[in-house]
Amino acid sequence: MIELVYPYDIAPIVPPPTAETSHLVQKCTEWFPVMESNGIVTGRASREYCHGGAKPLHPVVHIHIIDRMSRIYLQKRSMRKDIQPGKWDTAVGGHVSYGEAILESVYREASEELKFTDFHPIHIITYEFESPVEREMVNVFAAVGSYDLTPDLDEVDEGRWWELSDIDAAMGKGVFTPNFESEFQMIRDRLLALL
Repeated sequence: MIELVYPYDIAPIVPPPTAETSHLVQKCTEWFPVMESNGIVTGRASREYCHGGAKPLHPVVHIHIIDRMSRIYLQKRSMRKDIQPGKWDTAVGGHVSYGEAILESVYREASEELKFTDFHPIHIITYEFESPVEREMVNVFAAVGSYDLTPDLDEVDEGRWWELSDIDAAMGKGVFTPNFESEFQMIRDRLLALL
């Protein structure tokens, strides 16, 4: 897992505000850390800037939840999401907020999306992911157990347990986000090794 190293003073806004953009800075309520691949935070940027084509590297967290019967819990992304709405995805996924540590973000996102707080996250892998709209440092965790999960329907449309055979059958058919498909293939054996 990459640990974020924040500067002593608050990091500068990326890109620096101008007279024309200073009103947007005042309206911004969600700031992401802009980082180097070694974890050094060099700035802070709005969600819009991070997803607007400039593609500064920013950290995210994913949690794969697997039970002892090898079932994987997945969430269906809300139709209100700006990226991949309506597709099935990792049980929990979200951006690290500026000032947060990675593990703080893991617990916050799990609580927000699934009211999921009583678990021990196991770090699986950290990797860089780039899409046409963003570039992320993805910190992947697993939680093993039979949990009572309650999706927040403001965050996700639904959630359910999937058999591995059902995931395999739906791969490549537009059911899942491309990021989930590539990540799941990367970590599948590591997840099963936890059982």
